[in-house]
Amino acid sequence: MVFYYITLNTAEEARQISRDLFAQKLAVCANWFPITCAYVWEGEVHEEPEIVLILKTQAGYRSQIESVIQSHITYTNCIAEWVPNGVNSGFQNWLNSVVPFAGSSEPDSLEDV
Repeated sequence: MVFYYITLNTAEEARQISRDLFAQKLAVCANWFPITCAYVWEGEVHEEPEIVLILKTQAGYRSQIESVIQSHITYTNCIAEWVPNGVNSGFQNWLNSVVPFAGSSEPDSLEDV
């Protein structure tokens, strides 16, 4: 299992990206929520509203996921990937049933993730 942390401008972008990823069997679940982003740009601190999209999927789909995201937006955003130390077997089984495993061997328990 892999998580993606993605920043976007609107909830509608998150909704459309999620649905496209589901249709292509590139993600099993998506969560999005509003945040406030503070950042430095050209020496000045800015604060703006932003949407965080968290995706749950299998390893091995980064380039396809990035392509789907970039087909919906024209700006530079954060797309960060991380692998959890473990996941409950029920969730992993659901993920395995929806998103094809892209690796050489399929994890089937907490010990294999």
